Amino acid sequence: MILYPAIDIQGGRAVRLRQGRFEDETVYRDDPLDAARDWVAAGARFLHVVDLDGARDGEPRSLEHLARIAATTGVPVQYGGGLRSIEAVRGAVDAGASRVILGTAAFRDVDFLDAAVAELGSRVVVSVDVRGGHVATAGWTETTALPATDAIIALQDRGVRSFVYTDADRDGMLDGPDLDDVRAIADVVRGRWIYSGGIGTAEHLRALAALRLVNLAGAVSGKALYEGAFTVAEGQAALEGR
Repeated sequence: MILYPAIDIQGGRAVRLRQGRFEDETVYRDDPLDAARDWVAAGARFLHVVDLDGARDGEPRSLEHLARIAATTGVPVQYGGGLRSIEAVRGAVDAGASRVILGTAAFRDVDFLDAAVAELGSRVVVSVDVRGGHVATAGWTETTALPATDAIIALQDRGVRSFVYTDADRDGMLDGPDLDDVRAIADVVRGRWIYSGGIGTAEHLRALAALRLVNLAGAVSGKALYEGAFTVAEGQAALEGR
């Protein structure tokens, strides 16, 4: 399992939100590249970059930051936020994204999803963002009636094999994951997936690792890393059961 330090970009700065609420932000770095450099210097193997402005506006707003991060750090970057057309996806790849994270459009535009999977295969990751067990879209501002497990099954039928599952109700709260929920998601994912939401301590990461879920490939952490609850090295060791 791999620890994915999160860099959420809003207004050109690296921020974290509470429960995905745009108005409840904490700014951690004025330049997202500084955050990226910090995580890589601390041992990060991969970076998770989310364009919050893009997620809200429906088109990428932070490709220049992505390009700087990818070129400067030299580690793989998965990037999402506002990727709702094949042209936007290609733009993210051209800017240096190793993987592209699709959200809203993956649920609303099956032709686009099919085209992205056909073009990029396993480099396409679908973000299943959840409030109250149901899929949230449009930068988490709209909650659908679609249960997360049903969404994953339907997406897999269209060829998706990689997911980021985010518990938006826990995001930024540092209270840890709902392990029963994690098991339920693992039961339906046929490919690989990454957990995100509420990681607050290294013990939370050890608890995920202790589940021994063969399809759980890693976990995303942002606020806990920024606030020094554990280091990248300590988080990675926890996911490795050390």
